[in-house]
Amino acid sequence: MKRVLIGAALLGAMTVSALDVQAWAIELPPEIAKRGSIKVALVPNYPPMEFRDPATNALSGFDIDLGEALGRKLGVKIEWTETSFAEFMPSISTGRVDAILSGFTDYASRHEIASFVDYLRSGPKFFVQQSRASEFKDMVALCGKKVGASRRTMFPAEIDKWSQKNCAGNPVQFVGTDGSADARTQLRQGRIDAAVQGNETLPYLMDLEPGTYAPVGDPFATQFTGIALPVKEQALQQAVVEALDGLIADGTYKTLLAKWKLNDNGIEKATINAGQ
Repeated sequence: MKRVLIGAALLGAMTVSALDVQAWAIELPPEIAKRGSIKVALVPNYPPMEFRDPATNALSGFDIDLGEALGRKLGVKIEWTETSFAEFMPSISTGRVDAILSGFTDYASRHEIASFVDYLRSGPKFFVQQSRASEFKDMVALCGKKVGASRRTMFPAEIDKWSQKNCAGNPVQFVGTDGSADARTQLRQGRIDAAVQGNETLPYLMDLEPGTYAPVGDPFATQFTGIALPVKEQALQQAVVEALDGLIADGTYKTLLAKWKLNDNGIEKATINAGQ
């Protein structure tokens, strides 16, 4: 297995004690080491996590920056592979890609196929049109209202769970949408009363469209966003954990959180399958 040395190097005849140097070795699976790259799937439509820069059409976002930083830490190139959300898990199970890094939530239901190295803590949050914010002074005001969210996520289940707990005989009327962008469109058009999106993305979108949206309450569930890796590729999982911990230790991770306004979503240490 390829061994990538990370830490201070000894130069010439200079001698440095073991106490002065903190270094560790990261092992990659032989196939990836030989290829010199990791194939990573994404769907670039979820700012600020991943998206196409409107000016350049280049891939941009927190996940892109994080992936490239991980690649440098591991000494390999990141090969970004655009696909559809529906193809994420099949791509992992068939070996078409080595990883998924695309704002992908770590759910226990996905652990049979993929293990997740979690790198963000987040949660779903209700929001409404700013023009109607006075109607929704608290989350209970959402009971009986039409609430939209991407049907491809676990948001529908989380909304139903919250509704059952808080709305008694006046449940939320859930409206499934084709992704978060569609939910925002329906909200602006008045076809739904509120929408749900991860709190890691909502502040960024509110900055892009000032005066358009208003959050309602706090996140109503806790979720983890992770890098999905084949469940049997334990060496790759460990390599990514060590590389991510390296980025946390050297300050790169904190810098990227600040760049993309994700400070409230950071973690202190990489974990595998925290989303149970």
